[in-house]
Amino acid sequence: MTDRTERDRTAPSTTGRVLRPRAWPSPVRAMTRILNADGSPPVPAPAGTGTGRSAVVDCALYVDGRRQPGDWTYAEALAAARREEHGFVWIGLHEPELAEMTAIAETYGLHELAVEDAVKAEQRPKLERFGDVVFLVLRTARYCEHTELTENSEVVETGQVMLFIGPNFVISVRHGDACRLAPIRADLETKQELLLHGPWAVAYGVTDRVVDLYLEVAEQIEDDLDVLEAEVFDRHGHGRIQRIYQMKRELVEFKRAVVPLQRPLMTLTSQVNRDVPKEIRKYFRDVQDHLSRTVEQVNSYDDLLNSILQARLAQVTVDQNNDMRKIAAWAAIAAVWTSIAGVEGMNFENMPELKMTYGYPVALALMLGVSLALYRWFRRNGWL
Repeated sequence: MTDRTERDRTAPSTTGRVLRPRAWPSPVRAMTRILNADGSPPVPAPAGTGTGRSAVVDCALYVDGRRQPGDWTYAEALAAARREEHGFVWIGLHEPELAEMTAIAETYGLHELAVEDAVKAEQRPKLERFGDVVFLVLRTARYCEHTELTENSEVVETGQVMLFIGPNFVISVRHGDACRLAPIRADLETKQELLLHGPWAVAYGVTDRVVDLYLEVAEQIEDDLDVLEAEVFDRHGHGRIQRIYQMKRELVEFKRAVVPLQRPLMTLTSQVNRDVPKEIRKYFRDVQDHLSRTVEQVNSYDDLLNSILQARLAQVTVDQNNDMRKIAAWAAIAAVWTSIAGVEGMNFENMPELKMTYGYPVALALMLGVSLALYRWFRRNGWL
């Protein structure tokens, strides 16, 4: 996600006033002086990383579906959102460390288990609820362009996006670069009617983009499978099993991102789910349809790869049998020379043809004639 830029939008809120952040002399001093809305003690400034880098990429306040101008700290943005009837905060984080994530969690009331999952980023797609906060984990995927598929090619790059969805805030935590959230934010900010539904509109926008990337990856993987299939069944091709196996490993990684997301989406689109607004559930159903199509594609690709692998193994077996037939054919031809020479080479006194004038050339001619006859017979039967 790109860094924050200055915005010149000054759309007023429904109360007729423009919400502007207070200007503190220093961002760190400002965060230490801000009180939580419930009157709790000030939250210390986030420690960030050892290099002082903050994981907060963007922090924005939205009122009535419009982004409010100015740069906000996450604490004062939450306080301002709670003062508005239709206000919420969207904080974008990129690979936060535990210290900074803990500071944000204290301000927004996030559960420690969810915070730990957000920092480690090794989670399976899931949907959990901690009090008033819903924790949604998505695995992102992106196709890696390559000129040729080899046994070491990286076909699919995966990452994670985690969403903390509260009554008046949404916190997105991104790991990896498989799905950047800046374009999603820019697109949603042009859809005021959608953002009027609050944090769940952001959850829909992120989920929709993640699933759309699944569809793009699936289409490009299909092209790679077509190339593998053509090479395996090409008469002059030499499709190596290592490439097929590498493609299967990449497909498994993609499958781990796509398939487990079905259950969380089923929960979000369920009629008994009261967390998601009714209007947003319609959008999530559309995302679920796209995901179902992707799952069907991935399963079919898995079956196709298994078939390609089995076909290649069968070809290897056939090639080995052909080699053995060639060896056996040449051994039979050599056996003719060995047998005749062995008989004729025995040194007995009373052997026939010992005193024949042309015995030696006759024996050679016999060897050559039988060998040529066997060679033609083996060639006619496809052994040579």
